[in-house]
Amino acid sequence: MARFRIALSGDFRKPDGTPAYPMFDTTPLTSDPQIDTVYVDAVDGAIPAQGLAGCDALILLLPKFTAASIPADGRLAVVARFGVGFDNVDVPACTAGDIALVTTPDGVRRPVAVAILTFVLALSQRMLIKDRLARRGPEGWAERSGHMGTGLIGRTLGSLGIGNIGAEVYRLAVPFGMDFIAHDPYADPAVAAELGIRLVSLEELFRLSDFLSVSCPLNDQTRGIVNAQRLALMKPTAFLINTARGPVVDQAALTDALRRRAIAGAGLDVFEVEPTPAGEALMALDTVIVSPHALSWTDQGFAGIGAADVAAVLAVMRGEVPRGIVNRAVVDRPGWQAKLDGYRRRPGG
Repeated sequence: MARFRIALSGDFRKPDGTPAYPMFDTTPLTSDPQIDTVYVDAVDGAIPAQGLAGCDALILLLPKFTAASIPADGRLAVVARFGVGFDNVDVPACTAGDIALVTTPDGVRRPVAVAILTFVLALSQRMLIKDRLARRGPEGWAERSGHMGTGLIGRTLGSLGIGNIGAEVYRLAVPFGMDFIAHDPYADPAVAAELGIRLVSLEELFRLSDFLSVSCPLNDQTRGIVNAQRLALMKPTAFLINTARGPVVDQAALTDALRRRAIAGAGLDVFEVEPTPAGEALMALDTVIVSPHALSWTDQGFAGIGAADVAAVLAVMRGEVPRGIVNRAVVDRPGWQAKLDGYRRRPGG
């Protein structure tokens, strides 16, 4: 059998060929004599099938992976997404093509949780406004008493979702002395109890939270779940934080609520349209702190995500089922099982 061939999406390297993210250690792949690696550049934003011909695995950063990305040779066995989101991947097409889609929940858990708490702290301290006051000199300093922050002890931290990331936020927030509530129809009551989280209805979550973090995946049930009706339930002193996916929040409704001071502010790392267009109304509001879908991007975060993707593709090379499979149905498909069996039988497998 030919050597195990791993493709990496072309955005992992700069135009001059050097690594775009050197903290992503690919040496376990490039130093293995059983492995060939190749970069595949996107065409019109998607990975082209011809670039993946003869490949067993793809490590995917930002481009789309669609049904048209699947090579006709049937060899591709795994797409390892660099991160936890997979809205750029056609999941049913992967399953139909006997391709496992893998994400890296362990790699993003701590970085994204820290990003959420960064927003909590920055919003509670009015960090953006105070930064601007200080830069204006004596005139700005004279206005500082008009922008008092919000203490955290006894305040309510709510989360829409307490999966991998949501639970980590609560673990890190324990020293702040906050009350914890969450809404998640799939929550493990034992985990909630262990973390001191009171599970509440969706409406209660919006009514009671002083800081409400969105930590749920984007799907048909969650798209637009943070809408005008639910924003109207929030306290005028409350803050909304979204580090999940932009379309979970009705951005026009949020902009309107912020303009009317119906809520106190928001911390946003994700948006309905990315990159955000010039002149986006949200950007003119001084009660909003924004980041270009990169607040959790750290050297350690990218190193951990990369290591998880490398571990996943190496597991497949050994004929093993990797961690973090999204489309679990693929595991029992004869076609995918045949691919794993072939890897187990290969020399050195």
